[in-house]
Amino acid sequence: MRGSDKRSRELFSYVDLEQRVRQDHPLRAIRSLTDAALESLSADFAALYSGLGRPSIPPEMLLRAMLLQAFYSIRSERQLMERLEFDLLFRWFVGIGVDDAVWDHSTFSKNRDRLLDGEIAAKFLTAVLAQPRVKRLLSSEHFSVDGTLIEAWASVKSFRPKEPPEGGSNSEGRQRNAPVDFKGEKRRNETHRSTTDPDARLYRKGPGMEAKLCFIGHALMENRSGLIVDTRLTRVSGHAERLAALDMIQGFADRPSAITLGGDKGYDAADFVEELRAIKVRPHVAQNTSGRRSLRGEPKDPEADRGGVRLEKTVGGCARPSCAACPRSTGSLASLLPPTILFGHRS
Repeated sequence: MRGSDKRSRELFSYVDLEQRVRQDHPLRAIRSLTDAALESLSADFAALYSGLGRPSIPPEMLLRAMLLQAFYSIRSERQLMERLEFDLLFRWFVGIGVDDAVWDHSTFSKNRDRLLDGEIAAKFLTAVLAQPRVKRLLSSEHFSVDGTLIEAWASVKSFRPKEPPEGGSNSEGRQRNAPVDFKGEKRRNETHRSTTDPDARLYRKGPGMEAKLCFIGHALMENRSGLIVDTRLTRVSGHAERLAALDMIQGFADRPSAITLGGDKGYDAADFVEELRAIKVRPHVAQNTSGRRSLRGEPKDPEADRGGVRLEKTVGGCARPSCAACPRSTGSLASLLPPTILFGHRS
């Protein structure tokens, strides 16, 4: 029998969100982990809010909504609020009732910034990783590190001279999103700065590629289950990846036995390898054959390094004999000024 296309408009609707979400949905397991972590952060939440005034967005709901934004790659808070308006799964995960109103996107953004300023996001990730169900999945001996460029939300047109030109100002004769001719103009981070995002720097990923205003995101992953255990966001520089890697691995290197750290050829530098060996971390980095190399002969302890490679093969899949880097050093990487860490997490 053919069904009717008529829409029913009942005056009352009885919808139980708990029954609408199937029992084997992946978000159910994530919800149980996040609820336990959020409960442990109750004291930190209370320190951020005043006892007077109107109630704001509950921080627990705000963090759950931020997780959904990351899981489903929702580009903006405006789109996230629109999704919460009609998606019952999102409402169930965040904790909003069927008849409850969704927040305005500007209110959500303002409360989110309050949590980020209080380092709640980092504490939340630490609380999740500390749970027994998650902790048994983590390796404490074998890690990998990598970095990637994160494009800033700033137009290249906003990259203007720090000092106003003679006889005028940066804003003279310029309208919002007005066309700009950059031909013949040399723009460098030393002399120019973005008026939209002053922390962003002009950087190119490689030779022949366009330069963009961006940052560098860094992630430290354990090799047993492939879970991220530490993160950083820094300004771009030629040493940012290696400095962030040293900062992230130090918290795990404080132990009697050596641990391993894998990385691509961007980490193949003699000073970086020497710093890792000084804190009992065996570097398993890909050899940079096109430029500088940290492998300049046999290591002092070849048996230990070959043993490290065999151990890493069983955990992280590293099978490169060139992972054993030379202990010679051309200088201390720690003597360089570290990049400004705009956001970080320590598990």
